[in-house]
Amino acid sequence: MNPSAASQLITPANQLTILRMLLIPAFVILLLYGYRGWALVVFITAGVTDVLDGLIARLTGQKTTLGAWLDPMADKLLLVTMFIMLTLPDIGSANRLPLWFTILVISRDIAIVLTVAVVNLAIGSRTFPPSVFGKLATATYILTGVVTLYFNYLEQASAVVTGFIYASLAITFISAFHYLVLVVRVSD
Repeated sequence: MNPSAASQLITPANQLTILRMLLIPAFVILLLYGYRGWALVVFITAGVTDVLDGLIARLTGQKTTLGAWLDPMADKLLLVTMFIMLTLPDIGSANRLPLWFTILVISRDIAIVLTVAVVNLAIGSRTFPPSVFGKLATATYILTGVVTLYFNYLEQASAVVTGFIYASLAITFISAFHYLVLVVRVSD
């Protein structure tokens, strides 16, 4: 691959996406060793890269196929990791995410990925652009993680965390239903 082709793939937006992926192990290690404040900083940084990569790609006109694959993958990896880590009982958190909630959120993502794969295999290649509800779900999940990590850093149980859990649960069902509607429309 020549240098100009590589620079077209590794755009600033894609670099931010890759950074988000690289922050995931740091987030896990910091939580496991009880550095809740630093884990919160790393998670917020990862969340900011999610906002910035898309913004930069749109503003600079540097949307790439690589970025279209990497960005949602980085989001899923970060969020699944966050949900699992904040559900674990052994990290000494004042606020744990309920296991049922983590299972529902992860199951939604698995169902969406499998449905898209089945539709593409059965009908042929179809694109499913990101929905506003999917983006809202991602933002709500990130905020749920930030709030939970913040109150865990303070070592205070908080009803605010519970509120974010139920807001995330609501958007999980709304976005899942919306994706189902999109699949039915694309399949016709």
